[in-house]
Amino acid sequence: MSTPLTVDPAARPAPAFLTGPAKKLLIDGAWTSARSGETFETFDPATGKALTSVASAGAEDVDRAVAAARRAFEAPSWAAITPYRRSRVLLQIADVLEAHAEELAVLDSLDMGGPLWMTRWLVDHSVEVLRHYAGWPTKIYGQTAPSDPSAFHYTLRQPLGVVGAITAWNGPVLQLAWKLGPALATGNTVVAKPAEWSPLSALRIGELLLETDLPHGVVNIVTGGATTGEALTGHREVDKISFTGSLAVGKRILEVSSKDLKRVTLELGGKSPTIVFDDADLEAAAKGAVAGFAQGSGEGCVAGSRIFVQESVRERFRELLLREMKAYTLGDPFHPETRMGPLASPQHFQRVSSYLDIAREEGGTLETAGGSEGLYMPPTLIENVGADARVVGEEIFGPVAALMTFTDADDAIAQGNDTIYGLSASVWTTNLERAHRTASGLRAGTVWINAYADMSAGTVPFGGFKQSGIGREHGIEVLDAYTETKTVMVHL
Repeated sequence: MSTPLTVDPAARPAPAFLTGPAKKLLIDGAWTSARSGETFETFDPATGKALTSVASAGAEDVDRAVAAARRAFEAPSWAAITPYRRSRVLLQIADVLEAHAEELAVLDSLDMGGPLWMTRWLVDHSVEVLRHYAGWPTKIYGQTAPSDPSAFHYTLRQPLGVVGAITAWNGPVLQLAWKLGPALATGNTVVAKPAEWSPLSALRIGELLLETDLPHGVVNIVTGGATTGEALTGHREVDKISFTGSLAVGKRILEVSSKDLKRVTLELGGKSPTIVFDDADLEAAAKGAVAGFAQGSGEGCVAGSRIFVQESVRERFRELLLREMKAYTLGDPFHPETRMGPLASPQHFQRVSSYLDIAREEGGTLETAGGSEGLYMPPTLIENVGADARVVGEEIFGPVAALMTFTDADDAIAQGNDTIYGLSASVWTTNLERAHRTASGLRAGTVWINAYADMSAGTVPFGGFKQSGIGREHGIEVLDAYTETKTVMVHL
């Protein structure tokens, strides 16, 4: 592999947000230090240098944030305002994020290593998401029900209360927008906890929220690690947890939240299949398949990390895969020719690297588009492994995929479903009947046909089958995740 592309340190962005003392917690519209005084550093994975220090919230800080959110919920300044005003505030939030889109994209690239072209797209998409949800407050309807003439029966949709929004490190702005949008549109208040590895854009968004008409306490932001998350998940005054992250943490959240039967939405991991039939446009399929596991350095829940190709076209498709893998240039997130940045942290790089060793131990052979350097890892294809291999069954969360074959549609569906996960899948074929049949048979929350990672700004639901999660984000279904239905029966 050629040396990763670099950028002159003097030319790398240096947002003013990173200067000054440690970043604080946003509680009830004010910035405050953790009561313990503890902080942690967040690092730039491209350089290994510390970016800034951030407050580490303890249980007492979470108490303060939840109390602020509860006061804001019970006051008439948010849930009880007209839906038109709530829509206007959401549009203000979208506008202020759009006005600072470049800064937010830069912060995410610095914090988690994503190429700037990618983080720009994620921020732009987040603005679209918030504008989508700005339309919901005026369209949350109850129903009337048939009843005896002496009675009037109807239902109301009412907000849950305080929502704990916990996001992962691999798409900070996007994931926060996906949670703030529906929570605020339905009249809830929020305590957000960004991931410890990438908290900066969430904190900057907190500053931007203070420039809008959003009442104080409606959105609070607490930063920290597992202790912070545990305190938020187990807090008795939190009515719902919306979490994006790993399966292990999702199971822990479900366990802790069950003590008081919180509402829970979990968007967890995946081991998504890419299925390529012999009649597919193989060049387009190869581009889509490599994007499926290499784009974003493979650090995505929808990563297409199991590639199944029909036996008759295996060799031709393999050649195209290897060619496309070489096109993924590694480099500094701010170099214009970079397609893949570094992995997010030394710990994560070590974890992904360990799976390459496991693949060799399991008898697999590796084809890679170069060698590793620093935290950079090139796209890597694993062959000669079966369904029982750990690298096939476990989520790696890096630019690594296994290549396997299938015989016919039934075999492709069976192998695609042979996983504990069920988040997404990608099917490549020019046969309409085959496409619909395969999509119907796959147990996955989203199936793309002749595409990969086509994400909506809120119009269709997103979520997983099996251990890829519980509930849905987006779509009409999201209303059920953030509201309660109340029945009112009136005697006339």
